[in-house]
Amino acid sequence: MDLRFISRRHYSLLLCGVIVYLLSGTLLVTAIEVYAPEDALFENGTTGILKCSFKSKEVVSSGASVTWSFTPEGASDKTTSFFYYTGGNSYPGSLAQFQKRVVWAGDLNRKDASIEVAQMQFSDNGTYQCDVKNPPDITGSASQIKVRVVMKESLPQSSPAIIAVGVIAAVICLIVIAVVTYLMIRRQGPSRDYDG
Repeated sequence: MDLRFISRRHYSLLLCGVIVYLLSGTLLVTAIEVYAPEDALFENGTTGILKCSFKSKEVVSSGASVTWSFTPEGASDKTTSFFYYTGGNSYPGSLAQFQKRVVWAGDLNRKDASIEVAQMQFSDNGTYQCDVKNPPDITGSASQIKVRVVMKESLPQSSPAIIAVGVIAAVICLIVIAVVTYLMIRRQGPSRDYDG
């Protein structure tokens, strides 16, 4: 056997091995995408559901985790984690403001990482961050929700009476437009005089 042939063969195998190693190392870490609404508006004293979902290229693993953090309005340097979920267990943080008010409302198998906050208060105004990790999908950005807690009077009104009045007004406008159009077409039509 030719010695050069053997060394080329080993060189090719070694090169293939290095390529596979490099590709496997870069493919093991993929990005996870986390989604949440940009804004949320809640009435003071009600339960607010903070929605968060994610997209991962991997099957949800037992090591998947969700961390919720809070930054009070006007205090961008005071972000604090207040809720952690992993392995089917919830772990409340030490932030007194949320003690005994936050419960898990999501389902990681459905890629839902939502939480419920009971008795929303004005002090809950601020920015909430939802961060999801699903190893090996561990890189990605947390999603943020700007939350406003308001008095009931400040909420957009959509009572059934207002909707009914709007529908009735629209129907009347359509009838008036139809009658006017009919009269205009009839007036412009050719007149037929019969002497008969």
